[in-house]
Amino acid sequence: MKLQPNMKSDFDEFLREEGIYEEVNDAAIKRVIAYQLEQEMKAQKISKTKLAQMMHTSRAAVDRLLSPSNESLTLATLISAGQALGKKLTIAFV
Repeated sequence: MKLQPNMKSDFDEFLREEGIYEEVNDAAIKRVIAYQLEQEMKAQKISKTKLAQMMHTSRAAVDRLLSPSNESLTLATLISAGQALGKKLTIAFV
């Protein structure tokens, strides 16, 4: 698509103008977290049931954790998942 002189090319700015930046950004972050956890589970050959046991939680909780559409995560859950997988959770402001 060729940009016209009055068109902007910054997608973040477009999302802000539409009033949906935070919503879209939060959903994207959750999808990345779920993807990273799933990839680490595959690499270690750990099933959802096994991860739930390692986290001392239910399989349903792990399903929610890995669901890209479920945005209700807590730091405690993320830390628990990371510890179960032998990983450390890091968060950064950029």
